Amino acid sequence: MSALRFSDTISAALAEGILVVTIDNAPVNALSADVRAGLMAALDHAEKDGNVAGVVLTGAGNSFIGGADIKEFGKPPVEPHLPDVVSRIEAFAKPVAAAINGVALGGGLEVALACHRRVAAPTTKLGLPEVKLGIVPGAGGTQRLTRLTGVAAAIDMIANGRIISAVEALKLGIIDGVSGDTLLPDALADIKATNASSLRRTGLLSVPSETLEVIDKAAADILRKARGQRAPAEAVRLVRLAATVSLSEGLTEERRTFIALRDSEEAASLRHVFFAERATGKVEGLEAVAPRKIETIGIVGTGLMGSGIAVSALNGGYRVIGVEQNVEAAAKGRDRIVALLDKAVQSGRLDACGREDRVSRLTVTADMRQLAQADIVIEAVFDDLAVKTELFQRLDTIVHADAILATNTSYLDPDLIAAATARPERVVGLHFFSPAHIMRLLEVVNCKKTAPDVLATALGLAKRLGKLPIVSGVTEGFIGNTIFSAYRREAEYMVEDGAAPQEIDAALEAYGFPMGPFAVFDMAGLEIAWARRKRQAATRDPSARYVVIADRLCEAGRFGQKTGLGWYAYPEGKRTVDPTVTEMIDVARAEKGIVPKPFTADEIVSRLLKAMVVEGDALLSRGIAARASDIDLVMINGYGFPASKGGPMFAAGRR
Repeated sequence: MSALRFSDTISAALAEGILVVTIDNAPVNALSADVRAGLMAALDHAEKDGNVAGVVLTGAGNSFIGGADIKEFGKPPVEPHLPDVVSRIEAFAKPVAAAINGVALGGGLEVALACHRRVAAPTTKLGLPEVKLGIVPGAGGTQRLTRLTGVAAAIDMIANGRIISAVEALKLGIIDGVSGDTLLPDALADIKATNASSLRRTGLLSVPSETLEVIDKAAADILRKARGQRAPAEAVRLVRLAATVSLSEGLTEERRTFIALRDSEEAASLRHVFFAERATGKVEGLEAVAPRKIETIGIVGTGLMGSGIAVSALNGGYRVIGVEQNVEAAAKGRDRIVALLDKAVQSGRLDACGREDRVSRLTVTADMRQLAQADIVIEAVFDDLAVKTELFQRLDTIVHADAILATNTSYLDPDLIAAATARPERVVGLHFFSPAHIMRLLEVVNCKKTAPDVLATALGLAKRLGKLPIVSGVTEGFIGNTIFSAYRREAEYMVEDGAAPQEIDAALEAYGFPMGPFAVFDMAGLEIAWARRKRQAATRDPSARYVVIADRLCEAGRFGQKTGLGWYAYPEGKRTVDPTVTEMIDVARAEKGIVPKPFTADEIVSRLLKAMVVEGDALLSRGIAARASDIDLVMINGYGFPASKGGPMFAAGRR
């Protein structure tokens, strides 16, 4: 029988009496209106054709169905609606199987859940990540998944937006089998062995029984992490509802909730973040620039930052050569890197084979000449201009002519470092955030003379490391630390004006930050910023407002959590308001004749937001940041700004 076509994106062919329907909507087979209409037409054909005994759904390429079509975001929905497609699959009189050949996410997993049988390739990833866009599944995901996994597991997956492997999906009962090279034949065999009179319709299954204690714990874990976001809380509610109401009632409530959340501020903010991340890959002038080939990464310095960078590089599949000052330091550096890999094994993020593979690609040495093999060298040494400049001049004489030199400085001027080298065009900034093997953000600093292919290589490297690269121009602190400095400064101004540190922290945490600014300062340590302020003292404008309270805390030996005293006291490690700090603040106010005034939580948030936006506007006007959305991503991924608010630039626009 010749191939059939039911729409531009849906084709089919009869194989052994089974209609194999292929979804082909590159690049990820998203559920566009054409896909939905084509699936309905294919079901119409299978229903009417007596030669068709069953249906297998599969995807072209490396995806089953990657989720909703982003081109339809924010537009009026077009029929057929996905819930109708999913309901029709589940109610179909002939057996329907999903041969899940790649990602099945969001609506893609909802389609698979409606099928009577599900077989997946070993590399398949499955999930319902809608909460990351501020919504919940809208085509039965909360109701059908729960009937397969139980309430606690469904809460974990849906309310976290967690994507799982085929192996885990099999353990949870989401799929019926994992198949390698014979995925389609196995799905066909599964369908032929299925009795059409006793089809396993997911929506008609009973929810597996669990103890209330297990369910309550899963729900509490989600609500604690949600920090006021609506979507995770609604996901928990809907999953729990699946155990107490009929499928019809559950689907009605799920759809009502989906529509309400879809039109919310939270969803608008998270959609902004989604599209902002897609925009980061578009860098003006690099459209036709080919990156250089990178196989071996050199890292100078294997302390906290360097070891984290090394693990990121090993995870990315690169060979790594770490360099230390002497043999003893090299041995300790290697131990630090291996310990991070061991920790990943203990947490289940890495298996033993993966660990051994990474260790086999790692060399840590005291012989800097070994960096002659490196295609890029990243320095992670003490943040001192003379130290870094001397290092780069030495590297100039070691690395090959096409090797890239990258500085990991936080505040120094990389143009000055580049100018001291023989080839400034091969110097780029790679500002990692600590811990470098965990933090996703990477500021890629485009120096004055950085060659286009060097910048393109840095961006490609960042993506292979699993990072979110944001291009920044050269300025002290780049994008993130420049905004954070303004945030810190304004928070200290408010303390001087009358707000207590704990009031400011509480307001920001209620807004959605994981920690308020003063708790963050204490966690990071107050001495680093103090040292920087002392370096800047000679050039500071004497007429500019300056708050001395943080300096006095440091002068008193209060450096934060590590000393048990900072903006707060930490008896037994617990953050506690300290009357000594309150007294120091009162004294500082009195010295300036400031009469303290009260602040509402909204006033605190508004003032800090304004400080960030003013600094962000300045970065945009100077060309340091290319887009306002880039600033939002830096603050979300590097400094804890709540993604559900879209970042400071977006939030200010909406307010």
